[in-house]
Amino acid sequence: MKKALIITAVSGFVPQFEMNQVFLLQKLGYEVHYATNFEHPVYDHEKDLFSKNGIVTHPLFIEKSPARIRGNLKAFQQLKALLKKERFELIHCHNPMGGVLGRLAGSLFSPGSVILYTAHGFHFYRNAPWKNWLLYYPAEFVLARLTDILITINREDYERGKRFPLRPGGSVWKIPGTGLDMRRFVPKPEVRAGRKKELGFPPDAFLLLSAGELNRNKNHAAVIHAMSLLPEKNVYYGICGRGEGRKKLEALIREKGLQERVKLLGYRKNMEDVLPAADCFLFPSRREGFGMAAAEAMASGLPLITSDCRGIREYMQDGITGIVCGKNRAEEYERAVRRLLYCPREREKMGQESRERSFRFSAEATERIMEQVYEAASRGRECAGGRKRAPLRGNWKNSRA
Repeated sequence: MKKALIITAVSGFVPQFEMNQVFLLQKLGYEVHYATNFEHPVYDHEKDLFSKNGIVTHPLFIEKSPARIRGNLKAFQQLKALLKKERFELIHCHNPMGGVLGRLAGSLFSPGSVILYTAHGFHFYRNAPWKNWLLYYPAEFVLARLTDILITINREDYERGKRFPLRPGGSVWKIPGTGLDMRRFVPKPEVRAGRKKELGFPPDAFLLLSAGELNRNKNHAAVIHAMSLLPEKNVYYGICGRGEGRKKLEALIREKGLQERVKLLGYRKNMEDVLPAADCFLFPSRREGFGMAAAEAMASGLPLITSDCRGIREYMQDGITGIVCGKNRAEEYERAVRRLLYCPREREKMGQESRERSFRFSAEATERIMEQVYEAASRGRECAGGRKRAPLRGNWKNSRA
């Protein structure tokens, strides 16, 4: 049986975002292996999920941060041993460090493998800090030479990726996100009041909701500051997620005297049950490769209030699906919230448009393109050895989402 190896730096990344691709690989006749650091889970999942779905797991000491040199060197040695033991026809890397170690080890110790890398948002982008360009751009440019197929999830990264020097015959593809489950996320306005009460908010509250890791990039603090500017006391804010920034957010909530109106709801596996409680969804990120949390809110029929960054631009249209706060400041979020609070018809119309637009990012739309990607990878595998490969390009028109 053909074998495929998926490598991620973030534990739980495959259960959270990539199970559809696992099933697609299995459908194409691959035995799927998964290597990651299981000691530091970011996303929860069922304990027997991997064994139940026939996924062979391999623990790695890989670290998300490139500064954790010792752990990542150990992970590289583990990958070396794994690649020498197993014969993988396909290696699919995710996350920056997964892409670094996977592509280096794959090119050195498994030269016959077709190597794919999904960039879930390059760290270098328009208006990114200069240090991101100095650190990450040269690394991605060099590693592109070890990459057969580069997969991007937004237009800006796709256009930039097309200029990278991939392996001979290599190709760049764009997918519409990681696959949105349109059956799981559906509008449920009839349960809104009850769900608010279950989350600890008044049933008649105007509820703002965000979801994402509690860190600086997700920028939840901007909305907390906006809450302190709102004179309306019936506006509440719930944040779903966990992370190293929790204590800072708790301190900010206390400082602003918002303990009764702002709640950290913790990590939620059942976002399909949480989202129907909200009146609108806020996504104030500084940087996003795509932003599945906002796409899920759209599928749930919610209007959005967002920042203006490349990933969010894939689905967000100001005045149509919600309100874009271009400068990403608390004052803008305060004005946007008040606008939707006092314009229920506009809010409803935006929610309907969000639902309609979200179908473009469905799991089926992503799967159609990923099937072409994996078929291209199989064609490339016909010339093993890594020196003279079959063309992987496929049709550029089909590679655009």
